[in-house]
Amino acid sequence: MKNYKRCSLNPIRRGDEIPKAPILYYVADPMCSWCWGFKDARDEIFDILGEDIRIEFVMGGLAKDSDEPMPEETKSYVKDAWRKVTARTGAQFNWDFWEKCRPRRSTYPACRAVIAAGDLGPQMFDRIQQAYYLEAKNPSDLDILCSLAKDLDLDEELFRRKLESAEVEEELQAGFNTRRRLGAYSFPSLVLEHKGKVQFLCEGYSSAQEIMQLWNSLGQN
Repeated sequence: MKNYKRCSLNPIRRGDEIPKAPILYYVADPMCSWCWGFKDARDEIFDILGEDIRIEFVMGGLAKDSDEPMPEETKSYVKDAWRKVTARTGAQFNWDFWEKCRPRRSTYPACRAVIAAGDLGPQMFDRIQQAYYLEAKNPSDLDILCSLAKDLDLDEELFRRKLESAEVEEELQAGFNTRRRLGAYSFPSLVLEHKGKVQFLCEGYSSAQEIMQLWNSLGQN
């Protein structure tokens, strides 16, 4: 993505408050393999549309907090997803993760880290993906997340406190409320909201070409 300034995190709104200006929501989870496969298409779309519309990241929350090791059945499921993502998108994965790390089915910490990074949330989203999928690091671990914050020149101790704060948890839950209000349950999803109307540009992986064709058919160009 050429310019992160075009993107922001989904802010807390009162209840089910509907924004007046058009917004393109990116509903995703940094530990979702299909969101990793979608990254190049996402960046292309955001670079095209980012000058014309506000883009908000909404954390999906694939898996709740857990300290339990990932069950073998779940490991097989995730590994199969990695293979399918590579086959369809060409995205690469560092399979050393499965030997070097103690996998847990817990993505909430990574979602909180994106929120705790504040204005650097979109950069943190991408840094988590890079660390997880290319560097074989486990973003379910708080120490890893804090080291990634340091990579972005954030104060590590302040970031850790924010990561465990009630404020970040409130923002995480507010994002889940936005996701439910939009009806976005597949990741990645791109959802356009304008004047109370919701239009999905994708529910799950789609190519940039497919999404832009739909966008243009809506008369948004």
